[in-house]
Amino acid sequence: MVNPKKSRRLQLPAKLVAVSWHDLLMIGLPVLLVTLLAAWLAVKFIGPAPQDSIVMLTGPKESSYYSIADRYAKIIARSGVKVQVVETGGAQDNLRRLADRKIRADVGFVLGGVTESSETSGLMSLGSVFVQPVQVFYRSKEPVDRLVQLRGKRIAIGPEGSGTHALAMKFLVANGMDKDPTPLLDLDGDDAAEALKQGKIDAAFLMGELVRGQVTRDLLKEPGIRLMNFRQADGYLRRLKFLSRLTLPEGALDLGQDLPPQDVELVGPTVELIARDNLNPALSDLLISAAREIHGSAGMYRKAGEFPAPLARDFPISEDAQRFYRSGTPFLYKKLPFWLASLVDRMLVVLVPLVVILIPVTRIVPPLYRWRVRSRIYRWYGTLMALERDMLADPTPQHKQEILKRLDEIRDAVNNLRTPLAFADQLFVLREHIGGVRNRLAGEPEQQQE
Repeated sequence: MVNPKKSRRLQLPAKLVAVSWHDLLMIGLPVLLVTLLAAWLAVKFIGPAPQDSIVMLTGPKESSYYSIADRYAKIIARSGVKVQVVETGGAQDNLRRLADRKIRADVGFVLGGVTESSETSGLMSLGSVFVQPVQVFYRSKEPVDRLVQLRGKRIAIGPEGSGTHALAMKFLVANGMDKDPTPLLDLDGDDAAEALKQGKIDAAFLMGELVRGQVTRDLLKEPGIRLMNFRQADGYLRRLKFLSRLTLPEGALDLGQDLPPQDVELVGPTVELIARDNLNPALSDLLISAAREIHGSAGMYRKAGEFPAPLARDFPISEDAQRFYRSGTPFLYKKLPFWLASLVDRMLVVLVPLVVILIPVTRIVPPLYRWRVRSRIYRWYGTLMALERDMLADPTPQHKQEILKRLDEIRDAVNNLRTPLAFADQLFVLREHIGGVRNRLAGEPEQQQE
Protein backbone atom coordinates (compact mmCIF):
# COMPACT_ATOMS: atom_id res chain seq x y z
CA MET A 1 0.00 0.00 0.00
CA VAL A 2 1.37 3.37 -1.02
CA ASN A 3 2.00 5.82 1.78
CA PRO A 4 -0.35 8.82 1.06
CA LYS A 5 2.20 11.30 2.39
CA LYS A 6 4.90 9.87 0.11
CA SER A 7 2.43 9.88 -2.80
CA ARG A 8 1.69 13.54 -2.16
CA ARG A 9 5.42 14.34 -2.12
CA LEU A 10 5.97 12.48 -5.41
CA GLN A 11 3.05 14.26 -7.10
CA LEU A 12 4.27 16.08 -10.20
CA PRO A 13 3.60 19.81 -10.61
CA ALA A 14 0.30 20.32 -12.36
CA LYS A 15 1.36 22.86 -14.99
CA LEU A 16 4.72 22.10 -16.55
CA VAL A 17 4.82 23.71 -20.01
CA ALA A 18 7.33 23.96 -22.81
CA VAL A 19 7.34 27.79 -22.84
CA SER A 20 5.85 30.38 -20.52
CA TRP A 21 3.96 32.41 -23.04
CA HIS A 22 2.81 34.90 -20.43
CA ASP A 23 6.39 35.77 -19.46
CA LEU A 24 7.43 35.85 -23.09
CA LEU A 25 4.56 38.21 -23.86
CA MET A 26 5.38 40.51 -20.94
CA ILE A 27 8.95 40.84 -22.22
CA GLY A 28 8.27 40.66 -25.94
CA LEU A 29 5.39 43.16 -26.05
CA PRO A 30 7.50 46.20 -25.00
CA VAL A 31 10.24 45.08 -27.36
CA LEU A 32 7.72 44.76 -30.20
CA LEU A 33 6.27 48.20 -29.44
CA VAL A 34 9.74 49.80 -29.47
CA THR A 35 10.56 48.03 -32.74
CA LEU A 36 7.30 49.17 -34.36
CA LEU A 37 7.90 52.72 -33.13
CA ALA A 38 11.38 52.69 -34.68
CA ALA A 39 9.95 51.37 -37.96
CA TRP A 40 7.22 54.04 -37.94
CA LEU A 41 9.76 56.81 -37.32
CA ALA A 42 11.97 55.46 -40.11
CA VAL A 43 9.05 55.35 -42.56
CA LYS A 44 7.97 58.84 -41.54
CA PHE A 45 11.53 60.09 -41.93
CA ILE A 46 11.97 58.84 -45.48
CA GLY A 47 8.56 60.13 -46.54
CA PRO A 48 6.52 58.76 -49.45
CA ALA A 49 7.95 56.93 -52.41
CA PRO A 50 8.92 59.15 -55.36
CA GLN A 51 6.12 59.74 -57.81
CA ASP A 52 6.54 58.57 -61.38
CA SER A 53 6.13 62.04 -62.91
CA ILE A 54 7.48 65.58 -62.51
CA VAL A 55 5.65 68.77 -63.49
CA MET A 56 8.20 71.25 -64.87
CA LEU A 57 7.33 74.92 -65.43
CA THR A 58 9.15 76.61 -68.31
CA GLY A 59 8.05 79.54 -70.50
CA PRO A 60 6.25 80.03 -73.81
CA LYS A 61 6.53 77.14 -76.30
CA GLU A 62 8.73 79.22 -78.59
CA SER A 63 11.20 80.01 -75.78
CA SER A 64 14.60 78.43 -75.14
CA TYR A 65 13.38 77.44 -71.65
CA TYR A 66 10.72 75.21 -73.19
CA SER A 67 13.19 73.52 -75.51
CA ILE A 68 15.64 72.99 -72.62
CA ALA A 69 12.85 71.40 -70.57
CA ASP A 70 12.23 68.97 -73.42
CA ARG A 71 15.84 67.85 -73.08
CA TYR A 72 15.32 67.32 -69.34
CA ALA A 73 12.24 65.21 -70.13
CA LYS A 74 14.13 62.93 -72.52
CA ILE A 75 17.03 62.38 -70.12
CA ILE A 76 14.85 61.73 -67.06
CA ALA A 77 12.57 59.42 -69.06
CA ARG A 78 15.50 56.99 -69.24
CA SER A 79 14.94 56.38 -65.51
CA GLY A 80 11.25 55.65 -65.99
CA VAL A 81 10.05 59.03 -64.71
CA LYS A 82 7.87 61.19 -66.95
CA VAL A 83 8.43 64.95 -67.08
CA GLN A 84 5.35 66.98 -67.92
CA VAL A 85 6.61 70.17 -69.55
CA VAL A 86 4.17 73.01 -68.85
CA GLU A 87 4.04 76.19 -70.94
CA THR A 88 3.94 79.34 -68.78
CA GLY A 89 4.32 83.10 -69.08
CA GLY A 90 7.93 83.01 -67.91
CA ALA A 91 10.06 83.09 -64.76
CA GLN A 92 7.76 85.18 -62.58
CA ASP A 93 4.77 83.13 -63.62
CA ASN A 94 6.75 79.99 -62.71
CA LEU A 95 7.50 81.45 -59.30
CA ARG A 96 3.87 82.37 -58.72
CA ARG A 97 2.70 78.86 -59.61
CA LEU A 98 5.31 77.16 -57.44
CA ALA A 99 4.31 79.33 -54.46
CA ASP A 100 0.63 78.44 -54.93
CA ARG A 101 0.17 74.95 -53.44
CA LYS A 102 -3.20 74.60 -55.16
CA ILE A 103 -1.44 74.43 -58.53
CA ARG A 104 0.20 71.14 -59.45
CA ALA A 105 3.88 71.85 -60.00
CA ASP A 106 7.21 70.45 -58.83
CA VAL A 107 10.02 72.48 -60.34
CA GLY A 108 10.57 75.43 -62.65
CA PHE A 109 13.10 77.86 -64.12
CA VAL A 110 13.35 81.14 -62.18
CA LEU A 111 15.58 84.11 -62.99
CA GLY A 112 17.72 85.50 -60.21
CA GLY A 113 16.67 88.95 -59.07
CA VAL A 114 12.95 88.69 -59.86
CA THR A 115 11.95 87.31 -56.46
CA GLU A 116 10.13 89.10 -53.70
CA SER A 117 10.85 87.91 -50.15
CA SER A 118 7.24 86.83 -49.64
CA GLU A 119 7.47 84.42 -52.59
CA THR A 120 10.30 82.25 -51.25
CA SER A 121 8.40 80.47 -48.47
CA GLY A 122 8.35 76.70 -48.96
CA LEU A 123 10.63 76.86 -52.03
CA MET A 124 14.24 75.77 -52.44
CA SER A 125 16.91 75.84 -55.11
CA LEU A 126 18.47 72.81 -56.74
CA GLY A 127 21.22 75.11 -57.99
CA SER A 128 21.96 77.63 -60.73
CA VAL A 129 21.91 75.90 -64.11
CA PHE A 130 23.07 78.60 -66.52
CA VAL A 131 23.53 82.33 -66.84
CA GLN A 132 21.04 84.34 -68.91
CA PRO A 133 22.24 87.55 -70.61
CA VAL A 134 19.96 90.57 -70.69
CA GLN A 135 19.92 91.58 -74.36
CA VAL A 136 18.69 95.01 -75.41
CA PHE A 137 18.23 95.28 -79.16
CA TYR A 138 17.62 98.72 -80.60
CA ARG A 139 17.11 100.45 -83.94
CA SER A 140 19.40 103.46 -84.37
CA LYS A 141 22.06 104.83 -86.66
CA GLU A 142 24.23 105.75 -83.70
CA PRO A 143 25.63 103.21 -81.19
CA VAL A 144 23.84 103.04 -77.84
CA ASP A 145 25.79 101.89 -74.79
CA ARG A 146 23.69 103.42 -71.99
CA LEU A 147 19.99 102.85 -71.35
CA VAL A 148 19.35 106.55 -70.77
CA GLN A 149 20.09 107.09 -74.45
CA LEU A 150 16.76 105.31 -75.07
CA ARG A 151 14.79 107.76 -72.92
CA GLY A 152 11.53 108.67 -74.63
CA LYS A 153 11.82 105.74 -77.08
CA ARG A 154 9.28 102.97 -77.49
CA ILE A 155 10.69 100.02 -75.52
CA ALA A 156 9.27 96.48 -75.31
CA ILE A 157 9.92 95.01 -71.85
CA GLY A 158 8.09 91.68 -72.04
CA PRO A 159 4.65 90.69 -70.76
CA GLU A 160 3.58 90.88 -67.13
CA GLY A 161 4.54 87.71 -65.27
CA SER A 162 7.77 87.21 -67.17
CA GLY A 163 11.23 87.53 -65.69
CA THR A 164 12.16 89.73 -68.63
CA HIS A 165 9.53 92.28 -67.58
CA ALA A 166 10.67 92.22 -63.93
CA LEU A 167 14.36 92.64 -64.83
CA ALA A 168 13.68 95.34 -67.41
CA MET A 169 11.82 97.35 -64.78
CA LYS A 170 14.75 97.01 -62.35
CA PHE A 171 17.10 98.28 -65.07
CA LEU A 172 14.82 101.18 -65.95
CA VAL A 173 14.32 102.15 -62.29
CA ALA A 174 18.11 102.10 -61.76
CA ASN A 175 18.40 104.58 -64.66
CA GLY A 176 15.51 106.76 -63.50
CA MET A 177 13.47 105.90 -66.57
CA ASP A 178 10.39 104.46 -64.89
CA LYS A 179 8.60 107.77 -64.32
CA ASP A 180 9.31 109.73 -67.47
CA PRO A 181 7.26 109.54 -70.69
CA THR A 182 9.20 106.57 -72.10
CA PRO A 183 6.52 104.27 -73.64
CA LEU A 184 6.88 100.76 -72.16
CA LEU A 185 5.18 97.99 -74.11
CA ASP A 186 4.31 94.54 -72.68
CA LEU A 187 5.13 92.65 -75.89
CA ASP A 188 5.98 88.95 -75.96
CA GLY A 189 9.44 87.95 -77.20
CA ASP A 190 8.57 87.01 -80.77
CA ASP A 191 6.10 89.87 -81.05
CA ALA A 192 8.71 92.32 -79.77
CA ALA A 193 11.31 91.03 -82.26
CA GLU A 194 8.86 91.35 -85.14
CA ALA A 195 7.79 94.84 -84.05
CA LEU A 196 11.44 95.90 -83.91
CA LYS A 197 12.05 94.59 -87.43
CA GLN A 198 9.03 96.53 -88.73
CA GLY A 199 10.05 99.71 -86.94
CA LYS A 200 6.98 99.77 -84.70
CA ILE A 201 9.20 100.01 -81.61
CA ASP A 202 12.66 101.43 -81.01
CA ALA A 203 14.14 98.90 -78.56
CA ALA A 204 13.34 95.59 -76.86
CA PHE A 205 14.55 93.62 -73.86
CA LEU A 206 14.90 90.03 -75.03
CA MET A 207 15.85 86.96 -72.99
CA GLY A 208 15.77 83.22 -73.55
CA GLU A 209 12.71 82.68 -71.36
CA LEU A 210 10.58 84.28 -74.09
CA VAL A 211 12.42 83.66 -77.36
CA ARG A 212 14.70 81.10 -78.97
CA GLY A 213 18.35 81.90 -79.53
CA GLN A 214 17.81 81.85 -83.28
CA VAL A 215 15.52 84.90 -83.01
CA THR A 216 18.29 87.01 -81.49
CA ARG A 217 20.76 85.83 -84.15
CA ASP A 218 18.33 86.82 -86.87
CA LEU A 219 17.92 90.28 -85.36
CA LEU A 220 21.65 90.95 -85.68
CA LYS A 221 21.37 90.29 -89.40
CA GLU A 222 18.66 92.92 -89.81
CA PRO A 223 19.91 96.23 -91.21
CA GLY A 224 19.75 99.03 -88.65
CA ILE A 225 19.25 96.74 -85.60
CA ARG A 226 22.05 96.48 -83.04
CA LEU A 227 22.73 94.77 -79.73
CA MET A 228 23.42 97.23 -76.93
CA ASN A 229 26.91 97.12 -75.41
CA PHE A 230 26.64 97.62 -71.61
CA ARG A 231 29.49 100.07 -71.12
CA GLN A 232 28.41 100.46 -67.48
CA ALA A 233 28.47 96.70 -66.81
CA ASP A 234 30.52 97.05 -63.62
CA GLY A 235 28.15 99.72 -62.35
CA TYR A 236 25.18 97.42 -62.88
CA LEU A 237 26.94 94.69 -60.91
CA ARG A 238 27.41 97.06 -57.98
CA ARG A 239 23.78 98.20 -58.01
CA LEU A 240 22.11 94.86 -58.82
CA LYS A 241 24.17 92.24 -57.02
CA PHE A 242 22.40 89.25 -58.59
CA LEU A 243 23.94 90.08 -61.98
CA SER A 244 27.08 88.64 -63.60
CA ARG A 245 29.27 90.28 -66.23
CA LEU A 246 29.30 88.51 -69.59
CA THR A 247 31.09 89.03 -72.88
CA LEU A 248 29.78 88.07 -76.30
CA PRO A 249 32.96 87.82 -78.42
CA GLU A 250 33.19 89.18 -81.93
CA GLY A 251 31.98 86.63 -84.47
CA ALA A 252 30.70 84.24 -81.77
CA LEU A 253 27.25 83.99 -83.38
CA ASP A 254 28.41 83.85 -86.99
CA LEU A 255 32.07 83.92 -87.97
CA GLY A 256 31.32 84.19 -91.69
CA GLN A 257 29.13 87.26 -91.27
CA ASP A 258 31.15 88.53 -88.29
CA LEU A 259 28.22 88.64 -85.86
CA PRO A 260 28.51 90.50 -83.65
CA PRO A 261 31.00 92.77 -85.46
CA GLN A 262 32.82 93.54 -82.15
CA ASP A 263 32.94 92.29 -78.56
CA VAL A 264 29.74 93.14 -76.69
CA GLU A 265 29.70 93.61 -72.92
CA LEU A 266 26.52 92.20 -71.34
CA VAL A 267 25.11 91.56 -67.89
CA GLY A 268 22.67 88.92 -66.74
CA PRO A 269 21.38 86.85 -63.84
CA THR A 270 21.71 83.13 -63.32
CA VAL A 271 18.74 80.88 -63.92
CA GLU A 272 17.90 78.66 -60.97
CA LEU A 273 16.05 75.37 -60.87
CA ILE A 274 13.51 76.08 -58.12
CA ALA A 275 11.46 73.31 -56.49
CA ARG A 276 8.98 72.96 -53.69
CA ASP A 277 10.45 71.81 -50.38
CA ASN A 278 8.52 68.51 -50.51
CA LEU A 279 10.27 67.32 -53.68
CA ASN A 280 11.39 63.72 -53.21
CA PRO A 281 15.21 63.44 -52.79
CA ALA A 282 15.42 60.80 -55.54
CA LEU A 283 13.70 63.15 -58.01
CA SER A 284 15.96 66.00 -56.90
CA ASP A 285 18.96 63.81 -57.81
CA LEU A 286 17.45 62.99 -61.21
CA LEU A 287 16.93 66.67 -62.01
CA ILE A 288 20.46 67.71 -61.02
CA SER A 289 21.93 64.76 -62.94
CA ALA A 290 20.02 65.89 -66.03
CA ALA A 291 21.19 69.47 -65.44
CA ARG A 292 24.80 68.28 -65.39
CA GLU A 293 24.33 66.45 -68.66
CA ILE A 294 22.69 69.46 -70.32
CA HIS A 295 24.55 72.43 -68.83
CA GLY A 296 27.86 70.86 -67.79
CA SER A 297 29.63 71.38 -71.10
CA ALA A 298 31.15 74.66 -72.27
CA GLY A 299 28.75 77.18 -73.81
CA MET A 300 28.53 80.73 -75.05
CA TYR A 301 28.50 82.16 -71.52
CA ARG A 302 29.87 79.31 -69.41
CA LYS A 303 32.97 77.20 -68.92
CA ALA A 304 32.90 73.41 -68.87
CA GLY A 305 31.84 72.17 -65.44
CA GLU A 306 30.76 75.62 -64.25
CA PHE A 307 27.07 74.66 -64.10
CA PRO A 308 24.98 73.44 -62.43
CA ALA A 309 26.33 74.99 -59.24
CA PRO A 310 24.98 75.35 -55.68
CA LEU A 311 24.98 79.16 -55.74
CA ALA A 312 22.63 80.50 -53.09
CA ARG A 313 20.81 83.51 -54.56
CA ASP A 314 17.22 84.30 -53.70
CA PHE A 315 16.53 80.77 -52.42
CA PRO A 316 18.36 78.43 -50.04
CA ILE A 317 20.03 75.42 -51.60
CA SER A 318 18.13 72.30 -50.56
CA GLU A 319 19.87 69.80 -48.29
CA ASP A 320 19.37 67.06 -50.88
CA ALA A 321 21.01 69.23 -53.54
CA GLN A 322 23.95 70.03 -51.26
CA ARG A 323 24.42 66.32 -50.59
CA PHE A 324 24.33 65.57 -54.32
CA TYR A 325 26.89 68.28 -55.17
CA ARG A 326 29.21 66.88 -52.47
CA SER A 327 28.81 63.16 -53.17
CA GLY A 328 27.21 62.76 -56.58
CA THR A 329 24.69 60.08 -57.53
CA PRO A 330 24.15 57.53 -54.72
CA PHE A 331 25.68 54.09 -55.33
CA LEU A 332 22.36 52.25 -55.61
CA TYR A 333 21.06 54.63 -58.30
CA LYS A 334 24.23 54.07 -60.33
CA LYS A 335 23.90 50.30 -60.32
CA LEU A 336 20.15 49.63 -60.29
CA PRO A 337 17.10 50.82 -62.24
CA PHE A 338 15.56 53.92 -60.66
CA TRP A 339 12.43 52.19 -59.32
CA LEU A 340 14.42 49.32 -57.80
CA ALA A 341 17.09 51.62 -56.33
CA SER A 342 14.35 53.74 -54.76
CA LEU A 343 12.72 50.66 -53.24
CA VAL A 344 15.98 49.25 -51.87
CA ASP A 345 17.00 52.66 -50.55
CA ARG A 346 13.73 53.02 -48.63
CA MET A 347 13.98 49.47 -47.28
CA LEU A 348 17.50 50.12 -46.00
CA VAL A 349 16.38 53.26 -44.22
CA VAL A 350 13.76 51.18 -42.40
CA LEU A 351 15.88 48.06 -41.80
CA VAL A 352 19.04 49.68 -40.48
CA PRO A 353 17.45 51.19 -37.33
CA LEU A 354 15.52 47.96 -36.79
CA VAL A 355 18.72 45.90 -36.91
CA VAL A 356 20.38 48.34 -34.53
CA ILE A 357 17.53 47.73 -32.07
CA LEU A 358 17.07 43.99 -32.63
CA ILE A 359 20.71 42.97 -32.15
CA PRO A 360 20.91 44.10 -28.50
CA VAL A 361 17.33 42.92 -27.92
CA THR A 362 18.24 39.35 -28.90
CA ARG A 363 20.86 39.43 -26.14
CA ILE A 364 18.64 41.02 -23.52
CA VAL A 365 15.41 39.04 -23.96
CA PRO A 366 16.71 35.54 -22.93
CA PRO A 367 18.17 36.73 -19.57
CA LEU A 368 15.00 38.72 -18.88
CA TYR A 369 12.88 35.68 -19.67
CA ARG A 370 14.92 33.45 -17.32
CA TRP A 371 14.75 36.11 -14.59
CA ARG A 372 10.98 36.38 -14.81
CA VAL A 373 10.44 32.60 -14.64
CA ARG A 374 12.90 32.11 -11.78
CA SER A 375 11.44 35.05 -9.85
CA ARG A 376 8.12 33.18 -9.63
CA ILE A 377 9.91 30.26 -8.03
CA TYR A 378 12.34 32.18 -5.86
CA ARG A 379 9.76 34.49 -4.33
CA TRP A 380 8.31 31.51 -2.41
CA TYR A 381 11.63 31.07 -0.64
CA GLY A 382 11.06 34.36 1.20
CA THR A 383 7.71 33.13 2.49
CA LEU A 384 9.18 29.72 3.33
CA MET A 385 12.06 31.27 5.30
CA ALA A 386 9.63 33.44 7.29
CA LEU A 387 7.58 30.34 8.25
CA GLU A 388 10.75 28.50 9.19
CA ARG A 389 11.70 31.34 11.54
CA ASP A 390 8.26 31.14 13.15
CA MET A 391 8.72 27.37 13.53
CA LEU A 392 12.10 27.77 15.27
CA ALA A 393 10.57 30.20 17.76
CA ASP A 394 8.87 27.29 19.62
CA PRO A 395 5.31 28.01 18.46
CA THR A 396 2.20 26.95 20.35
CA PRO A 397 0.19 23.98 19.03
CA GLN A 398 -2.37 26.35 17.58
CA HIS A 399 0.37 28.38 15.86
CA LYS A 400 1.87 25.13 14.52
CA GLN A 401 -1.43 24.29 12.89
CA GLU A 402 -1.54 27.72 11.27
CA ILE A 403 2.01 27.25 9.96
CA LEU A 404 1.11 23.79 8.62
CA LYS A 405 -1.94 25.22 6.89
CA ARG A 406 0.17 27.97 5.35
CA LEU A 407 2.76 25.40 4.18
CA ASP A 408 0.01 23.39 2.50
CA GLU A 409 -1.19 26.54 0.76
CA ILE A 410 2.34 27.26 -0.44
CA ARG A 411 2.71 23.66 -1.68
CA ASP A 412 -0.57 23.85 -3.62
CA ALA A 413 0.37 27.22 -5.10
CA VAL A 414 3.77 25.92 -6.20
CA ASN A 415 2.17 22.83 -7.75
CA ASN A 416 -0.05 25.13 -9.82
CA LEU A 417 2.77 27.29 -11.14
CA ARG A 418 3.01 27.39 -14.93
CA THR A 419 6.69 26.61 -15.23
CA PRO A 420 8.65 25.83 -18.40
CA LEU A 421 10.21 22.37 -18.51
CA ALA A 422 13.67 23.90 -18.58
CA PHE A 423 13.08 25.18 -15.02
CA ALA A 424 11.45 22.00 -13.66
CA ASP A 425 14.54 21.07 -11.65
CA GLN A 426 14.32 24.32 -9.68
CA LEU A 427 10.62 23.69 -9.07
CA PHE A 428 11.35 20.21 -7.72
CA VAL A 429 14.02 21.60 -5.42
CA LEU A 430 11.54 24.13 -4.05
CA ARG A 431 9.00 21.36 -3.46
CA GLU A 432 11.60 19.33 -1.59
CA HIS A 433 12.41 22.33 0.59
CA ILE A 434 8.73 22.90 1.36
CA GLY A 435 8.38 19.22 2.26
CA GLY A 436 11.48 19.36 4.47
CA VAL A 437 10.17 22.34 6.44
CA ARG A 438 6.78 20.65 6.86
CA ASN A 439 8.30 17.38 8.06
CA ARG A 440 10.42 19.17 10.65
CA LEU A 441 7.38 21.06 11.90
CA ALA A 442 5.31 17.85 12.07
CA GLY A 443 8.15 16.01 13.81
CA GLU A 444 8.61 13.54 10.90
CA PRO A 445 12.11 12.46 9.73
CA GLU A 446 13.14 14.03 6.42
CA GLN A 447 13.28 11.74 3.41
CA GLN A 448 16.85 11.19 2.25
CA GLN A 449 17.36 11.48 -1.45
CA GLU A 450 18.85 8.42 -3.07
